[in-house]
Amino acid sequence: MLYVFAILIGVVAGLRAMTPLAAISLAAYLGWLDFSAGPLSFIGHIITLVVLALAAIGELVSDQLPNTPSRKVPMQFGARIVIGALAGGLLTGDWIFGLVLGAIGAVIGTFAGADIRARMAKAFGRDLPAALIEDGAAVLGAIFIVYLV
Repeated sequence: MLYVFAILIGVVAGLRAMTPLAAISLAAYLGWLDFSAGPLSFIGHIITLVVLALAAIGELVSDQLPNTPSRKVPMQFGARIVIGALAGGLLTGDWIFGLVLGAIGAVIGTFAGADIRARMAKAFGRDLPAALIEDGAAVLGAIFIVYLV
């Protein structure tokens, strides 16, 4: 089941790149995930949580701006894959399968998220409601995933 969560957290990275890392840091801070015994203990530190939460919030805001590039351009796409892989590895503790599955999830989330958002925007007649729904799905999904792990 843990590997399914690695894919799902990768999917979230495909929707909003910084959200999975912020959710993992929040889970570590709250004690849902335990990184205290190793070199990754900084993940649960309040400073790490604040920095990652601010980055995630900044991404949620910038996504609404008209000049924001597509998530499918190489730089954005690559960042989502790397962050999805990292999140999958952190979540599972498996630095082989977790990384690979998180990256696969990020690819799925990037393309499926863009397609679903475009369809919703067309149905709504504008992008903002679709973007806000996607934001909510990413944030709630990430928190739900890290809580269940």
